[in-house]
Amino acid sequence: MTTFDVDLLIVGAGPVGLYGTYYAGVRGLRTAVIDSSTELGGQVAAMYPEKLIYDVAGFPAVKGRELVAALIEQAATADPTYLLGQEARALITDADGRHLVTTSGGDEICCAAVVITAGIGAFAPRKLAVGEDYLGNGLAYFVPDPAPYGNTDVIIVGGGDSALDWALMLEDVAASVTVVHRRNTFRAHAATVAAVEKSRVTMVRDAEVRSIGGNGAITHVDVAIKGDSDIRRLPCQRVIAALGFIANIGPLRDWGLTLRDNRHIVVDSAMRTGCPGIYAAGDVVDYDGKVRLISSGFGEVATAVNNAAVHIHPDAQLFPGHSTDDADGRPCRT
Repeated sequence: MTTFDVDLLIVGAGPVGLYGTYYAGVRGLRTAVIDSSTELGGQVAAMYPEKLIYDVAGFPAVKGRELVAALIEQAATADPTYLLGQEARALITDADGRHLVTTSGGDEICCAAVVITAGIGAFAPRKLAVGEDYLGNGLAYFVPDPAPYGNTDVIIVGGGDSALDWALMLEDVAASVTVVHRRNTFRAHAATVAAVEKSRVTMVRDAEVRSIGGNGAITHVDVAIKGDSDIRRLPCQRVIAALGFIANIGPLRDWGLTLRDNRHIVVDSAMRTGCPGIYAAGDVVDYDGKVRLISSGFGEVATAVNNAAVHIHPDAQLFPGHSTDDADGRPCRT
């Protein structure tokens, strides 16, 4: 067993956690980062490395792996301690308000504050109601590599950003791409929907997948279309179920946090949870007006870390100054 004594613990090493790690360095905080995944980058690195991301400031479009690589390089300036392949388990808070977090690997992290950014282990894909027998043999819930989809007929089930982003990514790789969505309208960004509608991707709306068929390998999908009494058979060799993810905060549920729908952590405008010294940011949090975007998470974690810095050092100022300020806090001039 190893005990790590730090100022701040960040739970989750996805993009939001990595940016929070960098910002902790800006505040001069000694930081440890824990994630149940064995690699940095969370869901983006594990599930979407080749998918283009369109909602990060400064990038008209950036591949997931490129964004993660830049965030890792940025976070390295904080010289963090990474505990990967481990899950945060029990939390004990002493009389002085310091926290002791034990991990699934038997280690301990002693810290003055915690920022929860929900790593990959906190989310599970929503399952397709049919076809689980083909999982790993034609059926997938995410696309880490487009190469296996080359020259195949692909059915993508879903109507959100991931479904349509993957459709655009595979358009020039696959023999054909068809999106099947149970509604007439899509939940993706308007610009993404417009791009798909202009592409050669086929859109099947108001439709539900009834069965996936084949003999050891997928050969077709049967869909029922609203208002049509006949079942339509769509030939394919690959099916991607892009139905979103279900949050599961696991052991964090026992930390005394205020939860909404038993899966999201409720925070205030300072990203404070109901427990002193514990903050949260990113997809795992909920508050009135919450928008689940990476770009929103970056702003939330900066707020969380700055407020945590004041919690750790009560004489510190909440506003850290601009990155363009000189050592005396005066704006740099060029």
